[in-house]
Amino acid sequence: MKKAVSIPESYKAIPIHTNYIKPNQSYDIIIDALEDVVEDNDFLVISETPIAISQGRIVDESRFKPSFAAYLLADWWSKYLWGYILGPLFGIKKRTIRNLKRLPPEARYHKELILRFYGWKHALKPASEAGVDLSNAPGTYVSLLPIKPQKVVDDISSEIYSRMGKKVTVMIIDTDATYKLAGISFTSLPCAITQIKSNLGIFAYLLGRIGTIQGPTTLAVSRFMNLEQVIEVSLIAEECQKKNEINMETVYDMTQTFNEDFSGVTVDMLDSVPHTPAVIVRML
Repeated sequence: MKKAVSIPESYKAIPIHTNYIKPNQSYDIIIDALEDVVEDNDFLVISETPIAISQGRIVDESRFKPSFAAYLLADWWSKYLWGYILGPLFGIKKRTIRNLKRLPPEARYHKELILRFYGWKHALKPASEAGVDLSNAPGTYVSLLPIKPQKVVDDISSEIYSRMGKKVTVMIIDTDATYKLAGISFTSLPCAITQIKSNLGIFAYLLGRIGTIQGPTTLAVSRFMNLEQVIEVSLIAEECQKKNEINMETVYDMTQTFNEDFSGVTVDMLDSVPHTPAVIVRML
C-alpha cells in the first residue's frame, strides 16, 4: 500500500492548474500555464492521461463485442477469483477488492479492448490493465498511454526553453506502480524509462506482491537522471497532485464526483472540476 509522502524541505511543489484538456487539444495549455512560475532547473512532472487525451488516444470501449475470453476474464477471473480469493490472499488494497467485487457487465468490453490492444499478459491483470485509464474520459471512452512519450517530453522541454528561456527537466508519470525486487525495478506497464523493466503485465503485478512499491512509474524524462531521484521527484509530484485535485483515480470515483453513471459523464462535466495535469517540483 502506498503511504502519504511528505515533501522534503529541500523541495517545493507547485501545482499547475488548467481546464480539462479535451481530445486533440494541444497540450500547449500546460506550457501556457507556466508563464511567470517556472524557473531554471525545475522539474515539470506531467500526468500521462492529459497527454494521451491531447494526442487523441481515446477509444470507445462499447465498440468491442466481448469474446468468450473477455467474459471469463471479467466475470470469473477478475470479479470472483481476484475479488474473493486471490485479492485477499495477496493483500491487495481493500478498495481494489471492493471494486473488483462490483465489476459491472461493461467490464467485459474493457477486457476485450485490452485483449485486442495488449494481449493476455496485460488482460490477466485484475485491474488497471496496461495503463488504460477509465476515469477522466467521457462516456464509454478510455484513454490509452501516450504515444512516443520521449518525444513529447523533449518537445515540451525545447518549447519551454524557446519561449521562456528556462532549462526544465520534463517527466511524464503514470500512477501505476514501479516495484523493486532483488535490486531490479519493474512495472506492469507497456513502457517506461530504461532504468525500469517494463511490459511485464500480470507477472509484474504478482512479483510486486513480494517486492516493494517504489512509487509511480515514469514513462519518459527529457534528460538522464538516476532512478532514485526520478522516484523521489515523481512521489513529490504525485502527492501534490492528490492534494490539489478532486480524486478521480478510478471510474468509481468519477461516477461519485458527478453522481452519474460513467456512460453519462460528458466533457462539460469533466471541464467543471479543477484539474492539475502537471506539478513543478523545485529543488531549494
